[in-house]
Amino acid sequence: MSKMAEYDGPILEIDKLSISFFTRQRDIPAVMDFSISVRPGEAVGLVGESGCGKSTVALGVMQDLGKNGRVVGGTIKFKGRDLAEMSAEELRDIRGNEIAMIYQEPMASLNPAMKIGKQLMEVPMIHEGVSKGDAYERALEVVTDVRLPDPERILNSFPHQLSGGQQQRIVIAMALMSKPALLILDEPTTALDVTVEAAVVELVRDLGKKYGTSMLFISHNLGLILETCDRLCVMYSGEAVERGSIEDVFDDMQHPYTQALFRSIPLPGADKNARPLVAIPGNFPLPHERPPGCNFGPRCDYFEPGRCDADDILMAAVDGNDLHQSRCLKFNEIDWSAPIVMAEPKAKAKIGEVVLKVDNLKKYYEVAANALFSGGETKVVKANETLSFEARESETLAIVGESGCGKSTFAKVLMGLETATEGEILLDGINIEQVPIEQRDTRTVADIQMVFQNPFDTLNPSMTVGRQIIRALEIFRVGKSERDRKKRMLELLDLVKLPRAFADRMPRQLSGGQKQRVGIARAFAGGARIVVADEPVSALDVSVQAAVTDLLMEIQRNEKTTLLFISHDLSIVRYLSDRVMVMYLGHVVEIGETDQVFSPPYHPYTEALLSAVPIADTSIVKTHIVLEGDIPSAMNPPSGCPFQTRCRWKGEVPDGLCDREVPAVKQLAAGHQIKCHLADDILAKMEPVIKIAAE
Repeated sequence: MSKMAEYDGPILEIDKLSISFFTRQRDIPAVMDFSISVRPGEAVGLVGESGCGKSTVALGVMQDLGKNGRVVGGTIKFKGRDLAEMSAEELRDIRGNEIAMIYQEPMASLNPAMKIGKQLMEVPMIHEGVSKGDAYERALEVVTDVRLPDPERILNSFPHQLSGGQQQRIVIAMALMSKPALLILDEPTTALDVTVEAAVVELVRDLGKKYGTSMLFISHNLGLILETCDRLCVMYSGEAVERGSIEDVFDDMQHPYTQALFRSIPLPGADKNARPLVAIPGNFPLPHERPPGCNFGPRCDYFEPGRCDADDILMAAVDGNDLHQSRCLKFNEIDWSAPIVMAEPKAKAKIGEVVLKVDNLKKYYEVAANALFSGGETKVVKANETLSFEARESETLAIVGESGCGKSTFAKVLMGLETATEGEILLDGINIEQVPIEQRDTRTVADIQMVFQNPFDTLNPSMTVGRQIIRALEIFRVGKSERDRKKRMLELLDLVKLPRAFADRMPRQLSGGQKQRVGIARAFAGGARIVVADEPVSALDVSVQAAVTDLLMEIQRNEKTTLLFISHDLSIVRYLSDRVMVMYLGHVVEIGETDQVFSPPYHPYTEALLSAVPIADTSIVKTHIVLEGDIPSAMNPPSGCPFQTRCRWKGEVPDGLCDREVPAVKQLAAGHQIKCHLADDILAKMEPVIKIAAE
């Protein structure tokens, strides 16, 4: 019997909580007047952008605020008892036993020097004094519960021998070992691929039901919250701004910030030219620079001076629904159903001549079969297998696939950081696949530039923003004098919509979105023809994503750039790409225009990818496909079709053909190709994965 049965009130009750951090200069309020409750067996979502206080609330519940953090108001009650009044011993007993937390980065929770089985067995042995044999049995049970293959082998492995998705499942298993009453999940799937994320999310949902666990799910992904939670709370700058059931908040939002969040994410059917995303103007306020009155006031479309900035604003119930609340003085006066004041529809850039042609490109690596002893036999890793495609001027080609599919390897070969094993890459008709970057002429280097995933790692921390852009201009030999380059640097800051005063700032003084803009300015410094954008917005908040995506599109329209957009986020891909190329284990399994790839018939892998994407729209119904097993290793790929080990359509192909032969490329329609053994009549029967529910 679970420990829950003894108590039938709210498992977690946070009431008017305020948390501050005390530094030498000032005390910084991180969370103010925050209330939320989680009932038995319920999943509650906490949504907001980075810096809004979500994780601080979680650390408050764990009573783990460090030396500087302190609860300065309100209470946190667990099963009716105030956590602040518990002794250190009682807290130690509750943590990990009754309240468990799953963090964003699985390796932070695992001991790299200890086998998985031992780490899992420690939990019941320490908390419940269970015998070694019983603890092993329980470890075996939870590893089976989290759907890991070959549980005995997993228990006998070290963490580094598992993939990221497997590690995260072990962390979930560890959290469930003592059957906690409350599970706190802090962005548990951010570091995972979308198909693995779908499997982990389904797992968390099923296990919550099985164990009757209540959950507090922290995320910035509205689609994930929709798929996992019963109720949610939206946070902005340390405060809850809206609370209610999923239906209340998604379909009948009553706060301007919630509305602005939804307008900055691409939903199905959104089009970059007809319906550009609307970014939230301005920036998130720093904790010690919050405005008077409403924290969202300076960025709000409905702001009224003298009223919205006069006094602190409290949460108020929406008429006719006490369970739906909003922290806004004007929510009764706003017409929430009014159409969006449209951002200007943009004219679609005319797609020009072929700039880049890739023909049968292969990239193989030879690696030692035994990593410790480099002598002896070697294995071949086939990172890219016969890639063939073209990209034209002003076109956005999205390259989609899970980690390990060869997207970044291809980007490295294109950039000249690696050379090709076989095949050709033609830039304006000239072969570059065998020319490493140090041998490329300045024009070629300037022509192919890259915007990286993590803006924090790509800037020199000891150089001003202006200097870093001027440095790029010097390398690309732009401008005759220092004065010319300074003028061009200021124009580039204008291009990426950063104030010119930022030229004198250091990277540490910029937010993530601003750093990414500097990275984009640097990429365009030499008048790049092709820009490879490698997950350029995945490290950024939702509202910043919209602004950076829009910026890339605008520059592309003006500069006629060819954009190769590498991503696993299919919502953004659908919104901004003209064509899509889907990769799996080094192969291009499908390529076509965006509308062709997003509507059936699909390659079975594309179908699974589409099903896995969380969509923040209650009117969408998705076909439920969870891929079994992990992506095979490129060192030891399966025989025949690379996808056959995880394919749900495999039974439709006779004579074990999928196991034996790599499929030939099949032409479905003009420009739409697919690498699959399925017969045409079966492909024709495929249903759309994403449908709008009938009213």
